[in-house]
Formats: sequence, structure tokens, C-alpha cells
Amino acid sequence: QVHLLESGGGLVQAGDSLRLSCTASTRPNTMGWFRQAPGKGREFVAAIRMRDGTTNYTDAAKERFKVSRDIAKRTLYLQMNGLNPEDTAVYYCAGSDSYLLFGDYSMYAYWGQGTQVIVSS
Repeated sequence: QVHLLESGGGLVQAGDSLRLSCTASTRPNTMGWFRQAPGKGREFVAAIRMRDGTTNYTDAAKERFKVSRDIAKRTLYLQMNGLNPEDTAVYYCAGSDSYLLFGDYSMYAYWGQGTQVIVSS
């Protein structure tokens, strides 16, 4: 069983940057970030294959966000720049035993509790 713990969320202003972190108890093969805004479904943001750093992003996330990992620390990061109010959501870290960079949340078996990001205008 993999346990994931996110941190780094908070209240920021439009245009600010924020870095989210997610530490895993044991390293999944793939880790990703999803987000869920109020009243909306869970949305894929980015994923990374832990062994080689290969990434997958939505087109929107690719412009302003960067996913990275620290293998030694078993930690996943999401650097978010140029935040706007539409980025307000609970951000979830996810882990998968697969090496494929799925954008479908149902393919991830392990989930953190989520960290809230609020962007004020």
C-alpha cells in the first residue's frame, strides 16, 4: 500500500506562483496531479514516470505548470506559475503501479488527501 501526503497549497493572488509537494511512503511507478474545482469532476493536470522523468500534461497545464520528482526523497512536485482564479481547486497527488502516463483518474490506485489552492483575483 502506498501512502501519499500532499503539501504546499494555500491562498494566493492572481499571477502568483505556488509549488505543491507530494511525498510517497514507497515509490509508485507513475505519479500524477489531478485537481477538482467546486462542483466539477476530477481533472488531470500532469503525470511523470518516476524512473526516467517522462512527463505528460494537458495542453493548458503545459503552458504554466511543471511536474518534477526527487527520486531519493520519493517526492513529486508541481510548480504552478501565473495562477489565475480558474486554478482554484483541491489538488490531488496520485500514484500508479503502471509505467503508462494515464490521464484517467481511474487508472491511479493511490491517492493523497488533497491540498487546497485558492487564487484570488
